[in-house]
Amino acid sequence: MKAHAASQGNMSTAAETDSITRSVVVNAPRARVWRALANAEEFGEWFGANLKGQVFASGQRARGPFTYRGYEHLSFDVVIERIEPETLLSYRWHPYALDPAVDYAKEQPTLVTFTLKDAPGNGTLLTVVESGFSKLDRPVEKQEWHRERNVDGWRQVLEAIAKHFT
Repeated sequence: MKAHAASQGNMSTAAETDSITRSVVVNAPRARVWRALANAEEFGEWFGANLKGQVFASGQRARGPFTYRGYEHLSFDVVIERIEPETLLSYRWHPYALDPAVDYAKEQPTLVTFTLKDAPGNGTLLTVVESGFSKLDRPVEKQEWHRERNVDGWRQVLEAIAKHFT
């Protein structure tokens, strides 16, 4: 009986740690926040990636070097999944693809979804959800390590987009 309870506990822990959800109210109208998300070059400005000449389009890859100090040797590399104007933008990527000896293309990427809703005072509630850490082809402790790094990473990203409008 105790083994069964421990097993269930581990299962719920895995489910609870499979995704990250973060939100921020941005002091700008939804249409303006949408442009900062959906325009690849502007997205790169606040996100910290050089996406000059790139376009976000469903089913298409966007790729460029990170401009965030300490990560310049890595690339922002995503495949856009869905675009619903002024409502939702989602893409798939390989979080913390740091080891040049690993072919990350062989593992299932996580899904990042940005949603926008109107907020009081002509603001916009921007929510980001990254899910699928348990599907990464990495040891469980590495899946958890990558998720934990992105918990703070998404906080920083949302701070960056909010600052983009100040």
